[in-house]
This record gives sequence, structure tokens and C-alpha cells, in this order.
Amino acid sequence: MSHYGGVARLEVMRVETFLEHREILVGVAYRILGSAVDAEDIVQEAWVRWSEVAEGEVLDARAFLVRVTTNLAIDRLRRLKVRRESYVGDWLPEPVSTGPEVAESAELADSVELAMLVVLETLSPLERAVFVLREVFGYSHAEIAEVLGRAEPAVRQLARRAREHVRERRPRFDVDRRERREVTERFIGACAGGDLSGLMELLAKDVTLVSDGGGKVRAPRRMLVGADHVGRFLLAIASKSGVESYLARLGVPDGVWFEAEVSDVNGAPALVFTAAGSVFAVMSLVVVDGRVATVYLMANPEKMSHV
Repeated sequence: MSHYGGVARLEVMRVETFLEHREILVGVAYRILGSAVDAEDIVQEAWVRWSEVAEGEVLDARAFLVRVTTNLAIDRLRRLKVRRESYVGDWLPEPVSTGPEVAESAELADSVELAMLVVLETLSPLERAVFVLREVFGYSHAEIAEVLGRAEPAVRQLARRAREHVRERRPRFDVDRRERREVTERFIGACAGGDLSGLMELLAKDVTLVSDGGGKVRAPRRMLVGADHVGRFLLAIASKSGVESYLARLGVPDGVWFEAEVSDVNGAPALVFTAAGSVFAVMSLVVVDGRVATVYLMANPEKMSHV
């Protein structure tokens, strides 16, 4: 084989190896960052690092790529946290469409649930990375210590602190997927029909609504609390005039109406709203004891590219 043929084969093998591990790299980065766009950027940076490695320098490609991706994600998250402190209104994770294979795996679905990602936002970057590697991907404390370049006892302490923090704050997912979808469908039916009494029957008395417009579209900048406040707000934005006004602010031409359907987003049924062929909002419900306990409304147009 010629020198150039050998180089070409090496590059093909390098690409194949990277593609083999790309899914886990995206999974790690997204769970650490809560942003699909940033996760893709990090994985691209990991590819650049991988492409520069000399032949024979790395014995375990997966370990190398996970280590690079994790540390790049931690550094990115530290910068993002500073930016998110000045974010207009509440910041919510970027929603991503997920297929049945994620929804059917309780562990995978739980780890990308919007409610879970919101909880992970309260961890430090290091705690979050340790939690993701340990609780989601099953890495040992020793392996995580190798990834982070830290002593194993320090990693154990980070893991324990993160696990306790998440356990205290995570919502109770005590409803099966079928019931959650049924509640979601009844919810959109009540909103679309302007049925306040029907909607109130679905809402928990202390229901909360958290919205993320990012200052790009008009949305409540503070959390709404209580069935009456949340219910009336939902019916107002679901009304014909409310939707027309909202779509006009997005630059959608007059006469274009919207569609809403229940789809898999972040491992769970969610309402996806489209107009003129583009997604303009996603609404995810946390259901507890058959009632809606939390409504997450994501309307920042910059966060819709992965739905």
C-alpha cells in the first residue's frame, strides 16, 4: 500500500471511530449543558481534537473522546452560567425531539426530561458532569476521576452531593406514559376549546407555569403560580386573537394559522406548535396524581432548531 493510501485509510478509520462514539458524546454534552446547539459545538470541537491525535497515541478512543467532550462541556457551562444570569426571564433547557427508543427507556427518558434538566441547572458544572457520567452513563468513580483529572475521593464527594441535591429537588414522575399523553391531549383540547372549567379540573391547585421567551417574544418573565392565574393565562394565549398577535410578533404572515400536536420531546409527550412549517413553541407538562403540576412553555425562537 502506498503512503498516501495508508494515510487515506487511517483517516477513514478515524472518522468511523468518531462516528461510532458520536451518540454518547452528544448525550453527555447535552445533559451537561442543557443546550443542543452548544452540545453540537462541543462535539465538533472534540472531533478537531481527535483529528489531531497522532496514530497510536490513544489506546482507548471512547475514553479519550468522553474525557475531551466532558471537559470542554464543563468549560462551556461555566461561561454559559455567567451569561444565563443576565438572561431575560427564566432560562429553560433547549428542547429536542426524541424517538420511541428514548421514551421506552426509563433511565434515558428521565435523564433528558425537561424537569430533570431544570434541576441539573442548580448544580455546579463539576457536580453536573459527575452526576451525568455516574447516574446516566454508569461510569465508576475511578473512571470519572480519570476523566476529570481529580482524585477519586473528591469525585465520590461530588457524586454524593449532586445525587442528594437532585433527589431533594427532582419532580415525582409517578405517572405512566399513556396517562401522561392522555392528560396532555385533554389539556390541549380544553385550551383550544376555551374550556376554563375543563382546564381547571386538570390543573393542580398550586400549579406553576415557567416560560422562556428569552426576550425574543412576549412571555411572562416570572413564574405564574396557582390554577386560576395559570388557567386564565393559557386560555388567553390560546385564543384566536392571542395566537394571531403572537404569530404576528414572530413575523408569520396574516392568515397563517397554527397547528398543535402531541409529540415526543425530551423523552416524554409534549405539545409542539407549528406555523408556516416551523416550530414556534413547545409546551411540556409535569403530571402528578393525574393533574398538571408544572407547565414549561418554551417559546424562544432560537431554541426551536432541534424540535
